[in-house]
Formats: sequence, C-alpha cells, structure tokens
Amino acid sequence: MPSNILVVDDDNEIREMICADLKMSGFLVDNASNGEEGLLKAQKNKYDLILLDVMMPKMDGYEVCKNLRLSASTRDIPVILLTAKGTIEDKVSGFNSGADDYLVKPFDIQELLVRIRALMRRSTSNTSVASSKEVLEAGAFKLYQDSLEVSINQTKKKLTPTEFEILYCLMQHINEAVSLSTLLKEVWGYDADEDVRMVRVHVGGLRQKIEIDTKQPKFLHTVTNVGYKLTPWN
Repeated sequence: MPSNILVVDDDNEIREMICADLKMSGFLVDNASNGEEGLLKAQKNKYDLILLDVMMPKMDGYEVCKNLRLSASTRDIPVILLTAKGTIEDKVSGFNSGADDYLVKPFDIQELLVRIRALMRRSTSNTSVASSKEVLEAGAFKLYQDSLEVSINQTKKKLTPTEFEILYCLMQHINEAVSLSTLLKEVWGYDADEDVRMVRVHVGGLRQKIEIDTKQPKFLHTVTNVGYKLTPWN
C-alpha cells in the first residue's frame, strides 16, 4: 500500500505543488493549511510521514512538532521541516523540537523525494529493530531498541529516533573514528556533503543527553577532520 503523507503549509501554492508532485510519485497525500489543523489531523489519522512548514499562523511548525512528540500515537511519525529559515540556529531549534530532517526553501522536488524515501527507510528499520527488544550493551552504555532509550551507568535518557540511530551506528564501531559521510549514509541513507552540519547538530543534541560536561566530553569525542568516536568504557 502506498505511504500516506501529510503536508502542512499555510502557502496554498506551495502546498498544492508539493501535494501534486507527491501524488505523481505514488504517495497518498493529505494536507492542512495551518499548524492547528495539521496537529488535529495527525492525531485523528494515520500518516507515514509529515512535511511541516515552520512559519504558520495559529501554531508554528516547531510547536506542532513538539506536540507530535508528546503523544504516544504520533511521537514516532517521521517529520521533515520545510522552511525558508536556514541558519544553523533555526536548524538547532527544529531538531530540538523533534524533527528528523530539515529542508530549506526553495528546494528541488527530487531532493525532497530523496529525503522522504531515506527517512521512510530509516523509520521502517527502526520499527523492525525495535520489535526485537534487543539491548545493545557496551561499557557504561545500554541501548534499548524497543523504547529508544539509552542507560548510562543505570541512568536512562530518552532519545529521538535520529539520536538513537547515530548512537546505534557509533556502538557498532566502538573506539573507532566514524566519518561524517558514514553517519550520513548509515543514519540518513544518502550522501550529501552540505548536510554534515545536520549531523553535527544531532550529535550536539545527543551529547547534551549522555555527557555531564559537553565541553569536555567523556564518551562521545570529535575526531578532527574525520567525525566522531564513542568510548563507553571511560
């Protein structure tokens, strides 16, 4: 059955264009013209992914995303933010609200389709992995795949799906330097040099959850000109 996507954007022309392109690509599509309407639809219906504008009346995309992540029925729906606001601060705000990906307007529809398919593959992988209830353990870390949580020295922290995937990847390469391009391929499913900033933003969010002092990390280290290394036995 085709995947069902909700498009939430207050710009009628952009919303209609995206919906038309998605339908031509074989997706089922629903839409909403503001944040409140989008949130209500997401709570009432089942969607495989949500495309969410940021600057909207009544409720902006950040607030919608935060509300989606608070509800058991919507917290695992992949969300891509679509916005003209493209500074690193804007991206940090978007990821902190719970978004999985971030695409700056104007964008090419083919790039959007790549992002959608990559995120859906990752979401499907999360579902199948989570159903195994496997616990991945290394040093002070226990990674709970069914609940997207990490326990560090018996203290549990809830992770976003993207943070979980990054940590899962790093735990497959304990004490090894994992490149930014490897993380992009394994976590996001595609390779794009300009998106390394997105990796850094998510790693920053992960650090805030697993480190006592993010300026002097104990577990998650930056490897200059390469990427990151996890040392869970420190």
